[in-house]
Amino acid sequence: MARILVVDDDRSFRIFAASVLEVAGHQTTLAADGLEALEAPGPFDLLLTDLMMPRMMGDELAKSMRRRDPAVKVLYLTGTPEELLKDKAKRLAGESFLGKPVSPGLLEDTVSLLLSGRTLPLLETATTVPFVDQ
Repeated sequence: MARILVVDDDRSFRIFAASVLEVAGHQTTLAADGLEALEAPGPFDLLLTDLMMPRMMGDELAKSMRRRDPAVKVLYLTGTPEELLKDKAKRLAGESFLGKPVSPGLLEDTVSLLLSGRTLPLLETATTVPFVDQ
């Protein structure tokens, strides 16, 4: 079980993501934006955040969270993956992203892979690419 902070300004998406993650056995905390997220009691194993939000962008939130806890993994869920790709040199290990909309299965699988450390860094595509154990 992981502690996951779900941050998105879209209430219905927050509820969707939390439901998927809770069914998978994780504990979730929800926030509507980055400022609210920074007030959430941590630590968290994973930050699942939208990129484009009012008051604080998701990448700014991730930087703030990583200053407090460098081990936190980050999964961006965004309808604008090109924003992440243009600055991919700034991305850190333990960060990945999925384009919206996302299916429950893909969300669950990606979170599981990211928590286990079995994902590749951001690539030129708008998905997370898992390592395949041989």
